Amino acid sequence: MPTAIELTGEALSIDDVWDVAVDRRSAVLGASGRERAAAARAFLETHAADHTYGVNTGFGRFVSESIPPERAAELQLRLLRSHACGVGDPYPDDVVRAAMLLRANTLAKGFSGARVETIELLLDVLRAGIVPFVPSRGSVGASGDLAPLAHLALPLVGEGEATVDGRRVTGDEALTAAGLAPITLAAKEGLSLINGTQFMTAMAALALVRAGRLARVADAACAMSVEALQGTPMSFHPAIHAARPLPGQRASAAALRGLLAGSAIVESHRWCDKVQDAYSLRCAPQVHGASRDLLDHVRRTVAVELNAATDNPLVLLDQELIVSNGNFHGQPVAMGLDCIAIACAELASISERRTERLVNPSLSDGLPPFLVAREEGLNSGFMIPQYVAAALVSENKALCHPGSVDSIPTSAGQEDHVSMGNGAGLKALQVVANAERVLAIELLAGAQAVEFLAPLEPGIGVRAARAFVRTLSSRVREDRPLSADIERVASAIRDGTLLAAIASAVPEVIE
Repeated sequence: MPTAIELTGEALSIDDVWDVAVDRRSAVLGASGRERAAAARAFLETHAADHTYGVNTGFGRFVSESIPPERAAELQLRLLRSHACGVGDPYPDDVVRAAMLLRANTLAKGFSGARVETIELLLDVLRAGIVPFVPSRGSVGASGDLAPLAHLALPLVGEGEATVDGRRVTGDEALTAAGLAPITLAAKEGLSLINGTQFMTAMAALALVRAGRLARVADAACAMSVEALQGTPMSFHPAIHAARPLPGQRASAAALRGLLAGSAIVESHRWCDKVQDAYSLRCAPQVHGASRDLLDHVRRTVAVELNAATDNPLVLLDQELIVSNGNFHGQPVAMGLDCIAIACAELASISERRTERLVNPSLSDGLPPFLVAREEGLNSGFMIPQYVAAALVSENKALCHPGSVDSIPTSAGQEDHVSMGNGAGLKALQVVANAERVLAIELLAGAQAVEFLAPLEPGIGVRAARAFVRTLSSRVREDRPLSADIERVASAIRDGTLLAAIASAVPEVIE
């Protein structure tokens, strides 16, 4: 078993989030995080009598209302109850687990004043496999993800709902099943649990892992289509991309060269009279590379946000201050999520155009119509998978309208500009899922198409991609439902197994 990730509020990575949220790696509170959190709590308690927002005042518009010390715990519990009013379908389990991890990490940073035992319980719940039931609609992204985080926090006090082993139970039942006891919140702890960008950042981190894999698989799918359509690899020549040295473009072109290396198909038509390929082939490094570069930009933002203090107020130990602030505002993450959606939508858009060329006999240079034996019109082959790809690409276009440019004031005008990052995150995850399926369709069509060129074999990377696809989907010799085949290949894109199989033959594909 891999060692547990130690949370300090300083070193959590995007890959760590995937490991915990998806692969179920354990996370524990590190010694430095424990020390910093305890120090922040001690400092906050020495100032508990001061008129401090969130400690002994009301919230939002009620910031001027003073709360007597004997009702501090009640204030925090009522905060969770009142804010837990999300609606709609729940977030996927991996998003909730990622949000739990991120919330524990930001509390470990020692800027929130939460007790060590509260952080420990949150991590205990995560390790026990308890998944709080969190409706996915209701956050406007400032002050952070209030409604979702309130639902996430309620099981810690024995309220709300959670899923355990696939069963939806009360928060108290979930804790009891795991041998855990609920906590009684201390001053400010309710606010510390719900004020921040953890749900939108969780979606961004998970989407980035998937999008990074998708961008690299897109090169493999393109290379397979280049082979099947007997395109030229000259447009991937390194000197071309050195003349426009964008990092993503150069990396994509290098991957395509590696994927096509050793191709007997390419060699067979080296001296043909074709001058130019269609843009979906010839300009693939430019399009794929732009998506890579955009994702890299978002990756830098999210890497910072994972270890950021996004609470309000913040306990500034070094300055001996407790101050109200705006770090909970989700605009950087919301814009990043919109960028993820755009980057993945373009990978899908150009992929669908290549699939169209594979199935269209007017464009495919000798391949059979829809990539299947005609049998007097009995077979439709890959006709409808291309429809599906077109439908998903069209849906993505609508989903790519940026959520982060919208704002509706809340809290009686106190919160007069919000990020709408949660909506941006939900859209981004859907675009990523759609794009995975579009690329899966191209890979299935490409694997079918290159086999019509036998006995000529494609390049080493394309051979590896085709061989892996064939473990998930057999060649279509007569019509059969392909939905399950598409989903299996999409799942292999998502979990990284397809990319790993290709990279074992062409390491440069993952650069």
